[in-house]
Parts: sequence; structure tokens; C-alpha cells
Amino acid sequence: MVDEKNWYESRTIWGALMAVTASFAGMAGVTIDTMTQGELVEAIIQLVGGAGALLAVYGRLAATNIIR
Repeated sequence: MVDEKNWYESRTIWGALMAVTASFAGMAGVTIDTMTQGELVEAIIQLVGGAGALLAVYGRLAATNIIR
């Protein structure tokens, strides 16, 4: 792999986090099927991407120096 990305942009990381969360939820008596886990991962990826875009826009608007 040559391309780099931040950890929070990785579907693998979010999938693993959701699997761990589902395991803990299962121990607490809550069941989350595989389809729902996948949908949650997609929703989180969308939210993180949107938050990143908003942060970039805010950063540029709040900046005090010009871009060369």
C-alpha cells in the first residue's frame, strides 16, 4: 500500500470498533446484526467526513494569514 490516510478514515478500524462495541452490547443483552453493524460503520464514515470538511472550512475562515 502506498496511499496514506488518517486512522479515522479507515473502514477497517471503524468496522473493528463496531464489532467490539457489538460484542460488549451483546454481553449487556443487546443484539446488533451484521447488516446493522455495516450500516453504522457507513454512517460513522459519513459523519467523520462531514466533520472534517466543516473543520477545514472553519479553519480557513478563522485563519489570520493568507494562502500563497
